[in-house]
Amino acid sequence: MRYDQCHAEALPAEGELHEIVTLCRSLLFPGFFGPVLERRDNLGEYIGQVAEKLFLLLCRQITAGLCFQPDKCPHDGKTLQQQAEEKARTFMSMLPRLREQLEQDVIASYNGDPAAESPAEVIACYPGIRAVSSYRIAHALYELNVPIIPRMITEMAHSETGIDIHPAARIGTSFAIDHGTGVVIGATTIIGDRVKLYQGVTLGAKSFPLDENGHPIKGILRHPILEDDVIIYANSTILGRVTIGRGAIIGGNVWVTEDVPAGARVMQSKKKSL
Repeated sequence: MRYDQCHAEALPAEGELHEIVTLCRSLLFPGFFGPVLERRDNLGEYIGQVAEKLFLLLCRQITAGLCFQPDKCPHDGKTLQQQAEEKARTFMSMLPRLREQLEQDVIASYNGDPAAESPAEVIACYPGIRAVSSYRIAHALYELNVPIIPRMITEMAHSETGIDIHPAARIGTSFAIDHGTGVVIGATTIIGDRVKLYQGVTLGAKSFPLDENGHPIKGILRHPILEDDVIIYANSTILGRVTIGRGAIIGGNVWVTEDVPAGARVMQSKKKSL
């Protein structure tokens, strides 16, 4: 696609996407993000006002996202607006499920970190929760086939937290990222339930095949599968479509390019003392 195929006036606006993420977080964690919640007895009114503003912004930005791919964009404005509104409504209906998922993520981070004094501290302070909340918002939009916006949202979280999660990755419940800086999770990664990653972990791809023109072949399943209850410690790298079996533990600074059986422990070999 040539750059001049994009209509500049219709491109998604990063400032409004930041506001969308903040409003989503304020609905998912009332009182922690976004507009100030002055009194608990006003919660219903607060949620209604935030939801209305979020819906209007979503409609505008999803319209811009659809226009980003002019070859797939409806030719008439009415159809385009209808598609954007339908996707925005569906996304709004997904927020209760996202809240349930994130609540489990918060509890997993709290239970997994002795330094955490409360779940509220985890929500307010932990970069892992900010990155995962952005990922879950972006992934919901990705599932609705909204172009470009999911990737923009996760890249904004990448800049905010140092955690890079592709919106196409599939991540289960009770997911925890401790510390977080330098974590990379590729597009075709599949992560089960109750998985924990530490800082510097890469779930990436090995070298990939090229077509006859020397361009990377798209759509290949090239990232790892982590089954339930896996723990990967700091600065370890898992590359390729390998499976880390249920309950396996990968120690720090380990390089893995082969399947790991369920329950296994993969550690650096100890150097013999002289």
